[in-house]
Amino acid sequence: MVSSPSSSAPWWQKPTGVQLTVLLTLLLAGLALGLTADALTLLLPLGVSALLSAALGYGAVPLLRQFKASQIIQEDGPQSHLKKAGTPTMGGIFFVPIALAVALIWTGGALDAAAVSLVTLGYMGIGWIDDWQILRRQSNKGLTPRQKLYLQIAIAVLFCAWVFWSQPKGLAPRITDVNLPFGLVLPLGVFFWLLAVFTLVAESNATNLTDGVDGLAGGTGALAFLGLGALVVADSPELAVFCACLAGGCLGFLVHNRNPAQVFMGDTGSLALGGGLAAVGILSGNLWGLLLLSGIFLLESLSVIAQVGYYKATKGPDGKGKRLLKMAPLHHHLELSGWSETQIVGSFYLANALLALAAALTR
Repeated sequence: MVSSPSSSAPWWQKPTGVQLTVLLTLLLAGLALGLTADALTLLLPLGVSALLSAALGYGAVPLLRQFKASQIIQEDGPQSHLKKAGTPTMGGIFFVPIALAVALIWTGGALDAAAVSLVTLGYMGIGWIDDWQILRRQSNKGLTPRQKLYLQIAIAVLFCAWVFWSQPKGLAPRITDVNLPFGLVLPLGVFFWLLAVFTLVAESNATNLTDGVDGLAGGTGALAFLGLGALVVADSPELAVFCACLAGGCLGFLVHNRNPAQVFMGDTGSLALGGGLAAVGILSGNLWGLLLLSGIFLLESLSVIAQVGYYKATKGPDGKGKRLLKMAPLHHHLELSGWSETQIVGSFYLANALLALAAALTR
């Protein structure tokens, strides 16, 4: 009997969700061991958060299903995603709070950890409102883009105002100085705060765009958080613990979100991840490292911007333009180009691990 092409394909072209979760766990452990002098500082809170998040999911996912919090699948998306209709969403409602609780308990309620936790909760709240509106209306129309943007900016401004008033004045290094590779420093002064607000809004939207394939946003988010934790552990151990706990929360969530997903994180989870990453990057003075660690999120965002821009630029008299990609964001383009979902996720995991190494080497 002749094997079908899909069954004869090597495992790395179509890995299982379990294999990807094992890969992610090994990558997280490897980064912690390779990038920090005391890996247990990160691995212990990560492990506790992962176990609690995974355990909580066994109760939360059936509840979300019972409350009919089911994902609304866009008909103009990849046709293979239509079978995901009915899968519960808003999974961020259980793994984000448990990770934040572990972080606050572990750090003894340290001020910096509490501040970035509040930002994360704020962005989670925006996502929850958006998800709830979508579920209530049974359509893809939640918050309008303008409403969401105003809320994101409001939280960003409040956080930046707190950072400004809480920082020691006149001491070096100043938080408004952006550290670049090779010892270079970019003093931005007042313009730093504009960059900080932009970073919070852009990062949360970028992680939101990345959440489109089973296990993608959770796994890349875990790697980004752990990489950022490794960057800040020497100077800001409380923020490092926060990062490790969020990485663990994402890992535990993947027990339920790996392919085939039993739950999606929704905007409730994806906006929270971006807000948390940006808040730590700003408060710890690691915007360059954040940029590298967010390479996957940045690429996904740029693919959407390029797609929309190219379509508008090539629009003819009939009102129709050309598409640069088969579909945006990038992961959908790869799907329609013949990549399996798990192949995309595995490739992005490996790329994000390499970005974490690059961030550590160029700090």
